[in-house]
Amino acid sequence: MEMRKVNKSLELTQDESESVSQLVIPATRYGESSFYDAFALRGIRLDRVEPGVLVVCSFKVPPRLTDRSGNLANGAIANLVDIVGAAVAYVPGLSMNVSVDISISYMSTAKLHDELEITSRMLGRVGGCSGTIVILRNKTTGEIIAEGRHSLFRSHVGPIPKL
Repeated sequence: MEMRKVNKSLELTQDESESVSQLVIPATRYGESSFYDAFALRGIRLDRVEPGVLVVCSFKVPPRLTDRSGNLANGAIANLVDIVGAAVAYVPGLSMNVSVDISISYMSTAKLHDELEITSRMLGRVGGCSGTIVILRNKTTGEIIAEGRHSLFRSHVGPIPKL
């Protein structure tokens, strides 16, 4: 019985299904913005950067990233941990890191229009492996929404090849 309730909650309405089927997502080239960027990351603001050490961002929870309960969806939180965690490990001129492992503790919820502070710190780097910690915190209450540990790997340490 419980599984039927879960499946029912995940089903799209007819309107939702039709809206998604009408989306046109053009192919993008390296360095261009994508549908993913526009959908998942639009609205994130970079507040502070210490290259290789710290990245601090602000993000107001938009309606497009909430679940049916009006909370920031867990998948959106995982995406923010991935992106902001990778940002602190990014080295200009080198190939991008690949996420190897992400572990997230969901501590609380963020509601629609809540203002979040997302802090990513480098835990360490050995060879091509990097580790970061990402904390999502409600700016108003100070409550921790989630904490993520993110492991990344870069196999090619030379410059990015020209396309």
